Amino acid sequence: MTQTILITGCSSGFGRLTAQTFQDAGWNVVATMRAPEGVPELADDDRMLVLKLDVTDPDSISAAFAAARARFGRIDAVVNNAGYGGDGLFEQASDADIRAMFETNVFGPMNVMREALPAMRAAGNGAIVNVTSMAGHLGLPGHAVYSASKHALIGLTESMALEYKPLGVRIHSVAPGAYPTTAFGANIDDRLEVGDAQLVAFSRRLREQMTAVGEQMANQGGSLADPQEVADRIFQCVTGDAPINNPTGADAAMLIAMMGQDKRQAFLDRLGAMLVPPSAA
Repeated sequence: MTQTILITGCSSGFGRLTAQTFQDAGWNVVATMRAPEGVPELADDDRMLVLKLDVTDPDSISAAFAAARARFGRIDAVVNNAGYGGDGLFEQASDADIRAMFETNVFGPMNVMREALPAMRAAGNGAIVNVTSMAGHLGLPGHAVYSASKHALIGLTESMALEYKPLGVRIHSVAPGAYPTTAFGANIDDRLEVGDAQLVAFSRRLREQMTAVGEQMANQGGSLADPQEVADRIFQCVTGDAPINNPTGADAAMLIAMMGQDKRQAFLDRLGAMLVPPSAA
């Protein structure tokens, strides 16, 4: 039986590449996004269903899952890719900005997983991949609110991976490093000009520094980072063996080593063995 994956945030970037990667591998793909009419690269066919889904709207999520199950039967895997970034210092983000980012980057994946998990748990099988960011593994200056949202998603993923392993559901995070292409920088809420003169001046200087370093890191492996690496890592998480956290890109690997986090999976394995019963029975 052909397996089915549902992916959020497929209008561009990693989501669209992931949809195409799974379709090319013979999967049924449910490619979802807030405005599906604007993505001609993805179109309905026998193994592709393009649907409207807003991760901040539970009714939208339920409707998309119902349509997906009506077309393909059960959903074997889910990729939470929808999200957006934001430049600016903490004081440059309003309360509404912060809450909106958490609604999409944290509560959105929670909403999707609430819809997906009961059926996966009943089947004793399934995979969920949360697309996070290296900003979730470190405190990224100039992106405090974004980093906070991605730290939350990584913490959620680690906890749930341990909780649901005995129930047959595998949960992973994929944390892209720097992939500086126009399409992949589309979802940016830029607040650099907000605030007093000191904030604006320092925010601009920080942005220049971060941009220069980001360009260097995107070329860490000797050539510009290829975003297909992220889609391929997601595919590996769904179809094969993978650790809970999957930093992706040469720059991401370098940062993880600098932080001494390259042995984190061994720690999580020990923690799970200590805290979690080996099966649901």
